[in-house]
Amino acid sequence: MRLEDCHNVQHFRELARRRLPGPVFHYIDGAADDEITKQRNTRAFDDVDLLPNVLAGVAEIDMSVTVLGRKLAMPLFLSPTALQRLFHWQGERAVGRAASAYGTYFGVSSLSTVSLEDIGATVEGPKMLQLYVHKDEGLNHSLVQRAKDSGFDCLTLTVDTIVGGNRERCLHTGFTSPPRFTASSVWEYATKPGWALNYLFRERFSLPNLEGHLPEGSSKSMSVADYFTQMLDQTLDWKRAEAIRKSWGDKPFCLKGVMSVDDAKRAIDIGATAIMVSNHGGRQLDGSRAPFDQIAELADAVGDRIEIICDGGIQRGTHVLKALAAGARACSGGRLYLYALGAAGEPGVRRILGKLRAEIERDMKLMGVTRIDQLTPDRLRRR
Repeated sequence: MRLEDCHNVQHFRELARRRLPGPVFHYIDGAADDEITKQRNTRAFDDVDLLPNVLAGVAEIDMSVTVLGRKLAMPLFLSPTALQRLFHWQGERAVGRAASAYGTYFGVSSLSTVSLEDIGATVEGPKMLQLYVHKDEGLNHSLVQRAKDSGFDCLTLTVDTIVGGNRERCLHTGFTSPPRFTASSVWEYATKPGWALNYLFRERFSLPNLEGHLPEGSSKSMSVADYFTQMLDQTLDWKRAEAIRKSWGDKPFCLKGVMSVDDAKRAIDIGATAIMVSNHGGRQLDGSRAPFDQIAELADAVGDRIEIICDGGIQRGTHVLKALAAGARACSGGRLYLYALGAAGEPGVRRILGKLRAEIERDMKLMGVTRIDQLTPDRLRRR
C-alpha cells in the first residue's frame, strides 16, 4: 500500500497502521473505555440525510468561511493534537505547512513537539494555541505569552481534561511519552525500522514548550492519561477561564470541549469568541454525546451569539456539510490528519486535505449550493 492508494481517511488509517509501531498507532487510534463514543462521533452523521436541490447553476463554488477572526479557504481546519513528532519526524512543521497551503487554521497543542517560536516563524497561515492549564502557574503564563509573542491568532482553552480518560489500548501497549522501550514493547518498535531510525537519529524528541518547567512527558516517560491527571490543574473553573481570556487580550478566544447549552451560555458570558463542540475524540468520557448530535440544539440556543465549531468524527466532505447545515460555523478534526501524518508525513497531510477539500466542493455542487451560508437546517432530514 502506497500514498497513491490513499483516497480517504480510512485508507490513511490503514497505511499508518502498517507503518507505525503498534503503541504509537494505537495511541492515535484508541479512545476511552469501550470506545463507544469514538465510534458514535462518526456514525452520528449516518442518522441524518442531506436534501439536495438541482438546476442551481453551480459552476463557481465559494467554500470560504470566517471563523476565529480569520477568513479560511475551506470550512475545515486541523484541531490541536499533541506529540506529533512521535507519529512522523516532521511533526508540527509538516502539519503547519500543509494547513497553510490549504488556507486553513493549524491548531498547536501545549504538548507540541516543536516550539511555539519555531511554529510562529515558519507557519504562514492562521494558528491557534490550545492551552492545557497546568498546576505550574509559571508554565501557564509562559505558554500564553509565548503564543502572543509568536503571532498566534487564537487561544483555545481545553476544558474536558480535568483528569485523564481511561485509555485501555495505551494501558495494553504501554505507550508513554517519550516511548519507554521495554521487553514487551521493543519488538513493536524494532519491526518498524523506518520509524525507529527517524526517532533515534533525527532531532531529539522533546516537548519544548514545557522545558524549564516540567520533565514529565519530555525527558521523563509518562502516559498521557497520567499526565493529565497529575500535571493539569483540577481546580480550573469558569472564573479562571475568564481570567485566561482577559490575559489573552482582544484576539479570538475559544473553549474546546463544550457540549451543553448551559456551558455555551457561560462561554458567552466570559467573552469567548467560539466553542469547539468536542468530546476529545472519545478519549475522555466514554458514553458522552457525539458533537454532531449537539450542533442543532446549540445553534438554536446560542448560534447568533457565538461561533460553533463541530470537532470530532469528521471523515468525509458530507460530514462537514451536515454539520454546517445543522448550525456549525466550521468543522475541525484530529485523527483525520494524524493518520495521514503517520502514514506519509507532509505529503500525506496535504493529500488528505486535498481529498477532503475536493469532496466538499463536489458535494456542494451535488447539493445545489454555491456558498456555505446556503447550507441551512431545511437541507437536512433526520432518519
